[in-house]
Amino acid sequence: MIRTISVGSYISIQGLFEGSTTGGNILVRVGSRTYEGKPIGR
Repeated sequence: MIRTISVGSYISIQGLFEGSTTGGNILVRVGSRTYEGKPIGR
């Protein structure tokens, strides 16, 4: 499933959902890199 996250104030990243963290953030994968950030609404 493709998800979008916010990293910082101006950067958003869209990638494959990898999982969620205990702090409410989610992990997305883009190629071989994994990013953590706040999910952007559904």
